[in-house]
Amino acid sequence: MAHILITSGPTRQHLDPVRFLSNASSGRMGAALAETALARGHEVTIVSGPVPIDYPPAATIMPVISTDEMLATCQRTFPECDGVIGAAAPCDYRPVRVAPSKISKTGSPIDLHLVETADVIATLAEQRSPHQWVVGFALETDDQRFRALAKLESKSCDLIVLNGPSAIDSDDNEIEILDSTGATLGSFQGPKSLVARSIFTIIHRELMIPRLAEAQKPI
Repeated sequence: MAHILITSGPTRQHLDPVRFLSNASSGRMGAALAETALARGHEVTIVSGPVPIDYPPAATIMPVISTDEMLATCQRTFPECDGVIGAAAPCDYRPVRVAPSKISKTGSPIDLHLVETADVIATLAEQRSPHQWVVGFALETDDQRFRALAKLESKSCDLIVLNGPSAIDSDDNEIEILDSTGATLGSFQGPKSLVARSIFTIIHRELMIPRLAEAQKPI
């Protein structure tokens, strides 16, 4: 059986000790994927930002806060894994400067200077070994399919799962799975538990079985 790394939930980029940039990702999709993988006999490690849910107790949970922490934890863990599913919603920007104490009101506007954070999935894909596979997620509001395919290429993913903003903090999801040729391998909607099973069926067929067959070829 495989050892699968799943990133899940949001990350936080602090502005000061009490305020941060983040999003409403709940971790439910990551949890559903973990449940499915565990039910099929795989080992699962979840690297997760702060979430209001409980992950399956059979998984190894590695909590993080910031995007940099998520990346560093994944980089330590991924070499031991067969593949990664990037279901997290890491914060894409961080402030150039984090205030050491709470920012107080002054009656005047303030300027926030932000820079991009590292891309977790793209970095893992760049550092992977030939036997490892990478599945990304793309949450888009406009030109969804075009942007998802652009991310699939730029992040060097084997597959990408396209979904929309309605997935955030929801029990349900509507997704499309695309491969590196731009072909749609499946479209699914419904409870995240059912969608996760469909996603995993395609991952197993398209990525896990071919790599296992390759590994078993005589030298």
